[in-house]
Amino acid sequence: MEHQLSGRPMKKLTAEYPDLTVEDAYRIQALCVEAAEARGDRPTGWKMGLTSRAKQISVGVDEPVYGRLMASMELRKPRLSLAGLIHPRVEPEFAFILKHDLGGPHVTARDVWAATECVMPALEVIDSRYENFSFTLEDGVADNASSAKFYVGEQVYLPYGIRLDEVGVTVRKNGEAVVTGAGAAVLGHPVRSVILLAQMLSRVGKIIEAGAVVLTGGITEAVPVKAGDWIQVIFDGMGIIELAVD
Repeated sequence: MEHQLSGRPMKKLTAEYPDLTVEDAYRIQALCVEAAEARGDRPTGWKMGLTSRAKQISVGVDEPVYGRLMASMELRKPRLSLAGLIHPRVEPEFAFILKHDLGGPHVTARDVWAATECVMPALEVIDSRYENFSFTLEDGVADNASSAKFYVGEQVYLPYGIRLDEVGVTVRKNGEAVVTGAGAAVLGHPVRSVILLAQMLSRVGKIIEAGAVVLTGGITEAVPVKAGDWIQVIFDGMGIIELAVD
């Protein structure tokens, strides 16, 4: 938590604790969230990571990981200050906004859509607190799945009005297209990310709360940013998000 607040890189936890398990890492993550709440912060939702099958294979897991979104992490304007960040990267995502609680081990796509108020284009800023952006799965989970900041676009879309798996996305950096992708990169369809989150949380007696923001995972590879960069993300049929980096 200290390094998340100060923006100072640290050595991997697994370097000192090689037997750290994923379950241990989620407990560390929860303790950091509790500490943030004690400082007056509040949870506002959840984020999913490793939602690409290729990324899962690369780290030897068969399901995504999750982290907590806090009120202090949300950018109210499309401007990112690098203060307190170490090696930030930006990735486009879909944000599901829930109107009803969602939970249990048997959640289906139909349950997710019934509980969803709207879907919005979004950006997540990831920023591992570990030196050289090098970490294991367990390290990443303990570090709140590398979550740092997020921004949700201003336009909402009805959950049944668009095929999210077919939405193409282009990320432009300083006017140049640097990476492209489509919603299907998120587990074949982003709704599956929400299903898995609900199922994973059910194992530890938690649910996705009404009003929560759920970031379903990166649609493209994350793009490193530095001061002075200008990011433009084009979501086909869902508008454009621009982000200035200070």
